[in-house]
Amino acid sequence: MENGLLYLEDYLHFLRIERQLADNTLISYKKDLTDYLRHIFNIQQLHSLDNVERQHIINHLRKLKTEGKSPRSIARNISSIRSFHQFLLREKVTNQDPTIHLEIPQMEQKLPSFLSVEELNGLLNSIDTSKPQGVRDLAMFELMYASGMRISECLNLDLEDLHLTMGFVRVFGKGGKERIIPLGGAAIRACTTYIEEARPKLLKSTERTDAIFVNQRGKRLTRQGIWKLLNKHTVNAGIQKEITPHILRHSFATHLIENGADLRAVQEMLGHADISTTQIYTHVSKTRLKEVYKQFHPRA
Repeated sequence: MENGLLYLEDYLHFLRIERQLADNTLISYKKDLTDYLRHIFNIQQLHSLDNVERQHIINHLRKLKTEGKSPRSIARNISSIRSFHQFLLREKVTNQDPTIHLEIPQMEQKLPSFLSVEELNGLLNSIDTSKPQGVRDLAMFELMYASGMRISECLNLDLEDLHLTMGFVRVFGKGGKERIIPLGGAAIRACTTYIEEARPKLLKSTERTDAIFVNQRGKRLTRQGIWKLLNKHTVNAGIQKEITPHILRHSFATHLIENGADLRAVQEMLGHADISTTQIYTHVSKTRLKEVYKQFHPRA
């Protein structure tokens, strides 16, 4: 077991340095694989990673199923175990890969929720910009929708990341990977007004900060703060569906693809490592087309 944990640390080091995976992803890998190693060594009584066979992995997956793990969780475990064994084979720790014929369970693909263009316009137009807080909120949500950035990426933005005269924002995504995203006129105007007029009023006499979006105390906005603000403006706009900050990202991608954007370009702007992750938005677009057809075609 001890040797297995040592190889696991080597593998996690590889993921951190070579693959530059995010901390949360590394935590998930470590949890899955520690549980897996304990099962094959302590429960199934194996003495070496080179003795692992397909059936031993299946036994572990059956244990996860009896514990009530979801198909999505089991699929993630399979992915973790497969990647780990491939690493062991490459490093010549083992002589075979027992995951070669291991199948990932089929999962129903859940399509992401998004706002229509009309709903988005209603949300943004409902924000009262007579106070600095409203100017900030409009700039923040315009920026998130214009760029498709994650809420964590928006929270971490500093003034030096926003290049309004050149029309782009620099974002650091998962694993610290940098990407440059162009901005539209509405986002540029909203952010310019906020930075020049409203942000200085929010900062007042507090200590200096490089954070773009700050609260009334002049501190960097928190994740919970953005959720509360979005919920408040959703209610004011009279939108019935539940909205999260991530829905702005989904809306960004869906609207681009609905209007004919190249999938690779959307992938790059979203910061997806694999284009298969981006392809879900083509399914959203097709689903919406079917809904429009059923609603308006006389013979549907």
